Amino acid sequence: MSKPDKKQTILDTALTLFVSQGFYATSTASIAKQAGVATGTLFHHFPSKDELMNHLFLTIKQEFANEIQAQIKDSGDLKQDAEHLWCSAIQWAMDNPLKQEFFQQYSMSPSIAIEIREQAMNGILGFMGALLLQGQTQGLLASYPLTLMQDNCHGQYLAATRYFLDNPCKWQEPEHKEASFALFWNAMAKS
Repeated sequence: MSKPDKKQTILDTALTLFVSQGFYATSTASIAKQAGVATGTLFHHFPSKDELMNHLFLTIKQEFANEIQAQIKDSGDLKQDAEHLWCSAIQWAMDNPLKQEFFQQYSMSPSIAIEIREQAMNGILGFMGALLLQGQTQGLLASYPLTLMQDNCHGQYLAATRYFLDNPCKWQEPEHKEASFALFWNAMAKS
């Protein structure tokens, strides 16, 4: 097994164990054992469990961002484009339930350092902030503080994906898809 394969195996194993057992109940030794690597190999790639967690978080956030950013349309209708992006984001969650469960558990957890969460929100997902600013500039979205809006959008995304992961058949129903976006949009639309 080459080094990149071992690193990815460690990340995949950590993802599974962090979701099933929790961060604090998962030891580096159990990750290494389950991944089939020596503990020293794990520490070669990740000097601490915290660094492993942070790397995993940012890696999955980047994967998520790449996937939904590729779906951005610029039709000239920001609300329609936002709905397309919203549905793409939820579809990513439906297609990647283990990774989404990881986000559910750790996105707002003290297990993830605030600097890492900010890097994810402002760096990796920076395009979302740009879309919110565009909506404010166009007079479509309320002029609330941007960081508060980003956190609120994130919370709504987590709530919607939790609902749809628990009720996957509802994601196939147009009424529920449309309602989930309406709840999202109306929370920040200019009244």
